[in-house]
Amino acid sequence: MSRRNWKRVRPTSLRHAMELCKDYALERNNLSVDRIAERMGLADKWVIYKWMDSGRIPAVLIPAFEVACGVDFVTRWLASRDGKLLIEMPTGRNLGAEDVNNLQEVLHAAVGALIDFYGNKKKADETLADITTALESLAWHKGNVAQHDHPQLELGD
Repeated sequence: MSRRNWKRVRPTSLRHAMELCKDYALERNNLSVDRIAERMGLADKWVIYKWMDSGRIPAVLIPAFEVACGVDFVTRWLASRDGKLLIEMPTGRNLGAEDVNNLQEVLHAAVGALIDFYGNKKKADETLADITTALESLAWHKGNVAQHDHPQLELGD
């Protein structure tokens, strides 16, 4: 089984976002739903399953859920639902060739998705996910270049 490229994954609904958070927690941090519930201070793991089944989660618990899972797919979906881009705060750090190559891959994937979409080979939601990933990456690099003269301290996760 190959590992998923989490940087390119985009949720298509709130339910999908919660499932992606759960899958990320399991794959990257080896956390079961029991452990996620424990980290959130919930007495019962079935509450999380209920949220995923219904596609609803109390807004006040979204940050706790995302911190417990280690990823912010719910917040990203909420932002994209309103047509907003969500980017990490650029630090102004120096980048290497690998970072720029990763950007090039994302941009290439977005252009390929557009070609496939207009050729009726790709669905709109998949195309939008690729375009959003490219826009977020470009926006981050724009901010990183602007911040380059005043780099920030990188304070671990």
